[in-house]
Amino acid sequence: MSAGRDAAHTGPRRPVGLGRSQPLGAIPDAYGVNVAVWAPEASRLFFCLFHDDGGEERIELPYRDGDVWHAHLGGIGPGARYGLRAEGSHRVAAGARFNPHKLLIDPYARALDAPLRWHPLMSDDTAGGLVLDTRDSAAVVPKGVVAGPAEGADPAANRPNHLLSDLVIYEAHVRGISATHPEVPAELRGSYAGMAHPAIVEHLVSLGVNAVELLPVQAFFDDQHLVRSGLTNYWGYQPIAWLAPEPRYASRPEAADVELRHLVHTLHAAGIEVIADVVFNHTGEGDDGGPTLAYRGLHNTGYYRLTDGGGYVNDTGTGNTLAVDRPMVLRLVLDALRHWATRYGIDGFRFDLATTLGRTPHGFDPNGAFFQAVRQDPVLAGVKLIAEPWDLGPGGYQLGGFPHPWSEWNDRFRDGVRRAWRGDAIGQVGLGSLLLGSAGHFEHSGRAATASVNFVTAHDGFTLADVVSYARKHNEANGEDGRDGHDDNHSDNLGVEGPSDDPAIAAARARRARGILATLLIAQGVPMLLAGDEIGNSQGGNNNAYAQDNEIGWVDWSDPDAELLGIARRLIALRRRHPVLRQHTFLHGIERRDGHRDVVWRRADGAEPSVEDWHDPEQRCIVAAVRGAAGEAWGESLTGVVLVILNTGDDTEVRLPEPDARPGDGGAGDPPGPEDPPGWFVEIDTARPEAAGAVTSSYPAAAQSVVVLSTVPPDER
Repeated sequence: MSAGRDAAHTGPRRPVGLGRSQPLGAIPDAYGVNVAVWAPEASRLFFCLFHDDGGEERIELPYRDGDVWHAHLGGIGPGARYGLRAEGSHRVAAGARFNPHKLLIDPYARALDAPLRWHPLMSDDTAGGLVLDTRDSAAVVPKGVVAGPAEGADPAANRPNHLLSDLVIYEAHVRGISATHPEVPAELRGSYAGMAHPAIVEHLVSLGVNAVELLPVQAFFDDQHLVRSGLTNYWGYQPIAWLAPEPRYASRPEAADVELRHLVHTLHAAGIEVIADVVFNHTGEGDDGGPTLAYRGLHNTGYYRLTDGGGYVNDTGTGNTLAVDRPMVLRLVLDALRHWATRYGIDGFRFDLATTLGRTPHGFDPNGAFFQAVRQDPVLAGVKLIAEPWDLGPGGYQLGGFPHPWSEWNDRFRDGVRRAWRGDAIGQVGLGSLLLGSAGHFEHSGRAATASVNFVTAHDGFTLADVVSYARKHNEANGEDGRDGHDDNHSDNLGVEGPSDDPAIAAARARRARGILATLLIAQGVPMLLAGDEIGNSQGGNNNAYAQDNEIGWVDWSDPDAELLGIARRLIALRRRHPVLRQHTFLHGIERRDGHRDVVWRRADGAEPSVEDWHDPEQRCIVAAVRGAAGEAWGESLTGVVLVILNTGDDTEVRLPEPDARPGDGGAGDPPGPEDPPGWFVEIDTARPEAAGAVTSSYPAAAQSVVVLSTVPPDER
């Protein structure tokens, strides 16, 4: 079948001029729209304009510049709805999957007119893809929308520009954070506008976080198995249109652009940066049986890594793997990043399964094309870059393997902290290294302590409340018979699986949750909180709520844990007040110019630990005096000191060193006499939230608690 003008409504003939082969996409001007599409193996390419009466006007792009088809089409402007169709070979074994019966979304579409949800007409899986599926998919595929000039306040103009070391990140889902909030009007809940509501923004400001990391807001796909199960893709990790904001989070699809820009501008005005979780490792087209929506219908062999038989390499576990090292695919990724940084004012990006971005035919390369391109790009030079440092392919776990200036999600921190608080014997050396930024992984190639993004919970896994309430996952609602989600969560239910009315169990869980939260917020590196953890939000033990766009996945605001929220606020304020807790340079106990070491470890009895103590798996209480980093200008300029007591064991009396004790003084020094001024003041005690005031020679560290002392009197804070 020809996909020419005789196949559909055409309307009046419109001018078709030469146009330009760049920029890619559908870009309007005063006279029409310039269209440019990369499809080197296509034999014909069509721009399909959809009219309000439902008619489709197909316009062939007659010009070609190298591998890009292009033309200037008169009489088309912003708001026009369109798609693409491509003709060419359909030989699956060779990787060619052209099918003009399938309407394709422009990879450079800046907006979509509807959310994207699987429908059988999208499939090209007739006889295993060997026979051309001639059913037309236009009725069920969202259309791209020609985007005009941006409207409203510019979110790129009021960036907070925080230092990476100063960040406290709050990972949130646009819908989930406001979907049940009682102060957000019902018509705004679950939307961009709902997250921008003063009730949400004021909560973030009062908590003290200064960056939010949004789960994917690039237009994504509700894939087949979810639709057949009556579920939706809640998390959004099935991207289709990388330059288009997800329309389902807007009050109406055409408002997504304006409402997302408003959200980012509003957060910026409150001093909060926005980091976007982006997915450039795969697309929602899936494996050989997946739908034909965009990339496989334009240049299957170019966009994806294929096997010798034309199938898809699956390093991502989602059915396909994007070939980011190829120039035009890399160009699309970079164009998308620049678009989000400029049009939406995004301050940073967290890259899902980021190992894939550095894959070459020979494996992961930290000096690969993607990393070099991002580093030299003038638009992207100032954005924050965070990697999820793994994928599922060979050699996929690359924690610590990314180049400067990247930061990485540190899952070793998550697992180690959870295990320590559960009571596993990981020893001082294990927990101590986590508190100081995991130098063993990240201290190389000029990288800073901020390379470690520390977290104990994230969207993927248990919430903090569930870490202390469930010993195993409960994913029944996902409909996969428990096969999905991690089996080893390093969690503990403290005696009863799930909710408990036992006051002793409730108290033990609350104390452990506060201790875990404190460990996160006093550690060197960049801390990340999961939205809702600060108020005790639970997912009922579901550790893979990717398809739960409902009360399971949403933050529950109905009964917030006021005590936990108060501790969280105090901890974040403590971190901001004491720069020694958020340094660039790793600490190694090296002597500073003032004669103090930048970190001094102690046993509970006040003595410095021996080698045997460091490796004693039964040590449950560690004490550290932390100062500015030695040998580094900013660290040496810091005059403050904090004393951290982290006690994952039983009640322990901790002998305190004198704040001005020097190396070689034998430990605690002489305890102060009655005439001596107090040396330490309580900043926070997670077991005794009301604790305050001066401390002299020792401190009773309660079981399962974190205590932070400083030399700053309360009236000077």
